[in-house]
Amino acid sequence: MAKIEFMVIVLVILAFLLLMMGVGVYLLVKVGKKAAGKAKEAATRLSTHVNAMGTGDAAEVERLRLDLRREVSLTRQAVEQAQRQGWGLGDLPRLLADLEAQAEVHDGQLGMYAQQRRVSPYIDHATLDRLREHQAKLTAMCARIRADLLGDQVHHTASGIADLSSRTDLEIEARRRAPDPLEEIDELYRRSMEERKDRP
Repeated sequence: MAKIEFMVIVLVILAFLLLMMGVGVYLLVKVGKKAAGKAKEAATRLSTHVNAMGTGDAAEVERLRLDLRREVSLTRQAVEQAQRQGWGLGDLPRLLADLEAQAEVHDGQLGMYAQQRRVSPYIDHATLDRLREHQAKLTAMCARIRADLLGDQVHHTASGIADLSSRTDLEIEARRRAPDPLEEIDELYRRSMEERKDRP
């Protein structure tokens, strides 16, 4: 009987350990997949930077990709900062999401063109020109959004500075000592006495 109880306890402990090992393996696989995804993303960005350092159409297109990513990132940061500060942005966050989606599509097209240009000697100037036009439009939209947000921020700051300045003036005025009427009377009396002495 004692052997059976001992065996049951050992089997329960063994089952528990197997379950814990299964959970551990599952978590390791999940973390590994996430790390592999991040590594692939980093490798893609690194290869884009390396390819952008070259010369020719493919390198130019890679530089366009980097420029577009930077512009979209700066615009996203500006919108997020405005949201954190509680500004009324209207439909701007939705517009930014659409802009980011379009930028992703354009980035994919630029990447495909750069890859084809690196492996093929044939040049498609018409497509490259259209890609440049799209790039210019997307980056101009990003710049316009940031300029508008910066203008709003400067306006908010100016009104805040004006309010702070008027409050400072009021506080300084309130801290000044009020003139004592008796001292003013004494001063007037002294002046009149001095004026009488000065007269012949």
